[in-house]
Amino acid sequence: MIDIHTAGHRRGVVCAPHAAAAEAGRAILGEGGNALEAMVAMAASIAAVYPHMNHLGGDGFWLVREPNRRVRAIMAGGPAGSLATPALYRNHEAIPSRGPLAALTVPGAVGGWMLAVEAARAVGGKGLPLDLLLHAAIGQARDGYVVTKSQARLTTEKLAELKGVPGFADTFLPDGKPPEGGTTLKQSALAFTLDHIARAGLDDFYRGDVGREIAADLEKIGSPVTREDLKSYHARIADPLSVKLNAGTVYNAPPPTQGLASLIILALCDRLNIREAEGFEFAHGIVEATKRAFRVRDRVVTDPVRVPQPPAQFLEEKFLGAEVLKIDRRRAARWPARPGEGDTIWMGAADASGLAVSYIQSLYWEFGSGCVLPKTGVLMQNRGSSFSLDPKALNALVPGRLPFHTLNPALGVLNDGRVIAYGAMGGDGQPQSQAMIFARHVQHGQPLDKAIDAPRWLLGRTWGSTHTNLRMESRFDGHLVEQLMSAGHDVEVLPDAYSDTMGHAGAVVIHPNGLLEGAHDPRADGGAAGI
Repeated sequence: MIDIHTAGHRRGVVCAPHAAAAEAGRAILGEGGNALEAMVAMAASIAAVYPHMNHLGGDGFWLVREPNRRVRAIMAGGPAGSLATPALYRNHEAIPSRGPLAALTVPGAVGGWMLAVEAARAVGGKGLPLDLLLHAAIGQARDGYVVTKSQARLTTEKLAELKGVPGFADTFLPDGKPPEGGTTLKQSALAFTLDHIARAGLDDFYRGDVGREIAADLEKIGSPVTREDLKSYHARIADPLSVKLNAGTVYNAPPPTQGLASLIILALCDRLNIREAEGFEFAHGIVEATKRAFRVRDRVVTDPVRVPQPPAQFLEEKFLGAEVLKIDRRRAARWPARPGEGDTIWMGAADASGLAVSYIQSLYWEFGSGCVLPKTGVLMQNRGSSFSLDPKALNALVPGRLPFHTLNPALGVLNDGRVIAYGAMGGDGQPQSQAMIFARHVQHGQPLDKAIDAPRWLLGRTWGSTHTNLRMESRFDGHLVEQLMSAGHDVEVLPDAYSDTMGHAGAVVIHPNGLLEGAHDPRADGGAAGI
């Protein structure tokens, strides 16, 4: 059974934004698999049942805390295709957000699955066969999955910009119109691809038959990603960024992700010594820390070979101590800075060995580029649309360059012996939701499910919105809203008590006594499960 919150498990726990994906992970734990193997199963399943949020044509980033206490990052983001030159876009003022010219980066997610499978065995995993790990996803794509309300709503909202994109209508518009929530939809070509790589190996996605078919379809629609780009792609292992807080050490992914911003927010809030959750001091402090962190992110985070300054220097006391003094505890700083957008999923897993996994997988915008490759059923991301056509920009378009990523999985190793893997989706909202959940649960002692359930805000633009103000769910106390407005915040109270604008968040916890706990967002369609 899948619950929003689950606690007290001994062998393993998982959480995901879709119940079917969480069940796929729980089933692998039941087969004796470890948290990494469970996550691979969930990563495949979530692409089959939540395609508006992520797919095989997207990217993924992992934080893995191993039983030996080492924390490592798996960086599975793909670079711009070799034909993605500024000249290709000379007739465009900006890179298109939909269509073949938006599908300009190599899909990296499956490369991350490859490294995760290897890592699972290296840390003592059972070595479950790939066909078992992908079994649930194959069946869900082949036999059909139940369309969620969010997929139905977003298909309708984005119909005008997606319906003419190659392959989209054939896959996601049955009878030529958006599906209704609760109906069954199949991804037959995707099922065939998953079944093939389950037998041939994940490497086939890049350097085998599947890679050949992906490249052929990309060439036909005019994407700048080539066969050689796929052949040469490999995900990589990296050291995470980290910062010490009063409660313990928190980790996040390095560039090209915005993990640096997430850590700066937590570090600044730690130094603000916020006395209690939910009041003006709490909300104002996190919002102002977010503004400071985003200013650093927007001038530093890019392809790791091009970062203008070492990211770790922004996590040192010299910088953080000076930066926190720039926060006015009573007045709001000027806003906005450059915004980001996103459509993503976060999932977590942990097991009795002490292995904890924080994973995020994305297409960038809802349905990504919208391009579905007919032979493989792969839905391609539009992450490359975050590149700039200005050659002087920090994230200027160059073939082979990694784009800026909003994706950033989080993990904390706490002084009290707990390990928490947590994360959120939603572009600029990811670092903010992470900060709220960590502060509420770890620093102020709220139960995990309550910390995730509690009302959230979002500063900046996400989900395709043009708004850059501070948007708050309607459950916040009216007096707090008035206080924030009086301090100079441009506040908009949303009509929904639980708004998708805030993204979907979740967490899993390993307790010192060996018990495992997980919780996922009531704003999503999933939950947590364990054994």
